Amino acid sequence: MASTKKQQVQQLLAAAVAACEDKKAEDIRILALDPSESGLTDYFLICTGLSDRQNVAITDEIEIRLKREFGTYPNSVEGRRQGDWILMDYVDFIVHVFSAEKRAYYGLERLRKNATVLSIKDLNAEIKSAIAAGRKKAPTAAQKKPIAKKKAASPVASKKTVAPRKAPAKKSPAKKAIVAKKAPVAKKAPAAKKAASKSTQTKSSKPVAAKKAAAKKSPAKKS
Repeated sequence: MASTKKQQVQQLLAAAVAACEDKKAEDIRILALDPSESGLTDYFLICTGLSDRQNVAITDEIEIRLKREFGTYPNSVEGRRQGDWILMDYVDFIVHVFSAEKRAYYGLERLRKNATVLSIKDLNAEIKSAIAAGRKKAPTAAQKKPIAKKKAASPVASKKTVAPRKAPAKKSPAKKAIVAKKAPVAKKAPAAKKAASKSTQTKSSKPVAAKKAAAKKSPAKKS
């Protein structure tokens, strides 16, 4: 049985013992059973009532207290109608509430010779030591805070890194549109220059042709 589970069982058992004391049960004993002898449960809680009504009252108080304080119910309850031997099965421990005659007749203490008898003081001492050991192993609040801050900061950092990547994609189409508009203007310029150069060539060629014609005609007049 793990230490935490054992601690819970002992707390339930201590509450059951307190309920027995409140209802004036007599000769309360706790038996820690040997695992080799009993694989069904770990503890026996045995007590005696002076009458059948008192035995029923003891079991009722145990059931109410464990339900109220721990939310635990017995797996089964037997013998409540007769009242001379009432058995309450809480799996990890079993409560036996006897009349004096039935307890002497069945002698559970004699049958469980290898069981260890625990007093209420011993049980409470074990519970306190288990609680103290659990507090030493538990992490402090100062150790938990830095872990929570690191986890909270991680999603914020991821959002900041994603934002700059989307901005350049929006500007790229605008640049392409500007280049496409300027391209036709550059193509028209060479055509205008060629037309101008042709016109200048034609103008300059006419005086030259006239001069050549005049030069050819001038010798004929002199002869």
